[in-house]
Amino acid sequence: MNLRHGVLGITTALVLSFLAGCGSKEKKSDEIATPIAPAVEEQTLGDSDSGQALGLQTVTYPYDSYTLEPEAKSRLKANAEILKDKPSLRIQVEGHCDSRGGIQYNIALGEKRANAAKKFLVDLAISADRVTTISYGKERLLDPGMSEEAHAKNRRANFVITQR
Repeated sequence: MNLRHGVLGITTALVLSFLAGCGSKEKKSDEIATPIAPAVEEQTLGDSDSGQALGLQTVTYPYDSYTLEPEAKSRLKANAEILKDKPSLRIQVEGHCDSRGGIQYNIALGEKRANAAKKFLVDLAISADRVTTISYGKERLLDPGMSEEAHAKNRRANFVITQR
């Protein structure tokens, strides 16, 4: 019994000393704190919303829908050609919604939008393992306005390059 308490005491002392040491690093006054971003964002090499994704284009959706309209299908076909020309390229499809509706509803709708775009690309012979999806719902608006034009811009799938 004494051996167990001794080991427990030593382990506790080591953990406490480690934790104390972690907080003792002094920060220089000229250092700027940088926020920690999610791993995928650290690997971002361009996105279609900003026009920095090697020609990949954002697609938009009708209100309350994840149906791909003819213009969206045309853009996805062009995106597929870019992906075929660059076989090492990997992307993440981000599903987005406008500011109306509840958070959970929009997360689900954004996921359906991202998955619809991915499925279309896979149907055009793009390997599914090159395309990941994520939904941001209404959390990352492209246009914060409240007009129908602003809402239309926000109902989209954005393509982010994660590997060249």
